[in-house]
Amino acid sequence: MFAHRAVGDKSWMASKERYIQKIFSSIADNYDFLSSLLSFNRDKYWREFAVSKIEPEAGEQALDVATGTGALALGLAERIGREGKVVGVDFSREMLGRAQSKLAKRRYHNLELICAKAEVLPFPDDTFGYVSIGFALRDVAKVEQTLREMTRVLKVGGELLCLEFSQPQHRTFRRIYYFYIFHILPFLGWVISRNKEAYAYLPKSIVEFFSSLELKQIMEKVGLENIVAYPLTCGIATVHVAVKKAASNY
Repeated sequence: MFAHRAVGDKSWMASKERYIQKIFSSIADNYDFLSSLLSFNRDKYWREFAVSKIEPEAGEQALDVATGTGALALGLAERIGREGKVVGVDFSREMLGRAQSKLAKRRYHNLELICAKAEVLPFPDDTFGYVSIGFALRDVAKVEQTLREMTRVLKVGGELLCLEFSQPQHRTFRRIYYFYIFHILPFLGWVISRNKEAYAYLPKSIVEFFSSLELKQIMEKVGLENIVAYPLTCGIATVHVAVKKAASNY
């Protein structure tokens, strides 16, 4: 539904923001269950792999952007440990409500949840040693602005993690995958969530998103370097790990 548009198209960006907020607020109750079911439980492995790429020091701070129900933030909190701190931000109060429920059950004391937009993060420059975003970058209205904000609040030398759906490179597997996400996945999502629109949006958002090379170029533009891409499960998902370089003219 939302192909790439000009950065200055404010009406389109506002429209997408409202659309995405409506979708995720409506599926918050079933989001975790359906994510695991529709990915054949691979979503947990993908997040575990992403978190395994960081080697935090004691007392480190991390930020999870567009945290949703907090799945990636909880993984970061466990990895960082009690001496550190993780902050999860999201603009959907319904999704944050689900995250808060999980947080209360697991009794994590090093994770804080805040309602905020990914494009305007309420933190000073150079605050966090790690900043992450999981399965949400393709949903923001301003991808470059979101990455720029994530880079701004990241310390020099800190790492940015981006876990996102991607398109398999193997031609035969890609055909099978497309058939699944365009036909089977929307049907199962609708049957369980009773929300046809949300799961019809998902495959479109995947195929319309940037390629790994395009995403790398945007990351370099906003001040990131040493970017490494890790394709997972035949390229269904990809983890990009990047480092914030010292200040320059980016």
